[in-house]
Amino acid sequence: MSKTGSIITNVGYLDALARQDSPIHQLDPRAKLLTTLAFIVMVVSFDKYQISAMFPFAIFPIVLIVLGNLPAGYLMKRVLWVTPFAVLVGIFNPFLDRQVLLHIGSVEISGGWVSFASILMRSLLTVLAAFVLVATTGFNTICLALEKIGVPNIFVMQLLFLYRYAFVLAEESGRMVRAWQLRAPLQKAIGIQSFSILLGSLFLRTTSRAQRIYQAMCCRGFEGRLHPAKQLHWTMANTIFLTGFCLLFTVFRFTNPALLLGKLITEIFS
Repeated sequence: MSKTGSIITNVGYLDALARQDSPIHQLDPRAKLLTTLAFIVMVVSFDKYQISAMFPFAIFPIVLIVLGNLPAGYLMKRVLWVTPFAVLVGIFNPFLDRQVLLHIGSVEISGGWVSFASILMRSLLTVLAAFVLVATTGFNTICLALEKIGVPNIFVMQLLFLYRYAFVLAEESGRMVRAWQLRAPLQKAIGIQSFSILLGSLFLRTTSRAQRIYQAMCCRGFEGRLHPAKQLHWTMANTIFLTGFCLLFTVFRFTNPALLLGKLITEIFS
């Protein structure tokens, strides 16, 4: 399988996981979506020098992974895909912020390294929560939940089409790359000239295929809205899930249980 095909399979596997039957999968997608949004807001709201305070938030994705019977190793590998982007965001912090914040033995740790670690921590937690949401809900159902909570329909449809036809675009790109490799077997990398030609051809093919897809959808009665196969039903379990985790996030955000636990352990053994 080509690299492009492998990526398509990996991303599509999240939707396959969403078809499982577990207590988390059975929850209303709106409850899971709103809880995940609250989780992300709480995590990104921390000060740039906060690290230990974010550790308790790992409970949320861990609980969902366990109760949802999700492959933790697979999800962590997918999370590592975005780690380079987080590194690029914070890699210059150690050079810009040289003020010493703490000492570990004789080693001085500057604020830049602390903020860099904080960026990585936020990235890991938020991206893992997003992957868990897709793996327990499915992207189509997430779009339905977005529409139900009041997100404009045009935004929801754009998001749904972007996700759905990203696979089509990736498949088309893979076929073009394989065709180029068959025509230039001795070249190890695509040159700038060949790349520009392939990119232009991909744009023309994408435009033509988009028109055909839209015409086919109109022929099948597409009216610009989602038509879910099942209706959503809010139950007490969803209220407990949403309220319970939001309260837990609030406690974690304003009390720093990791620091309190560290002080307690220090007092006990001192």
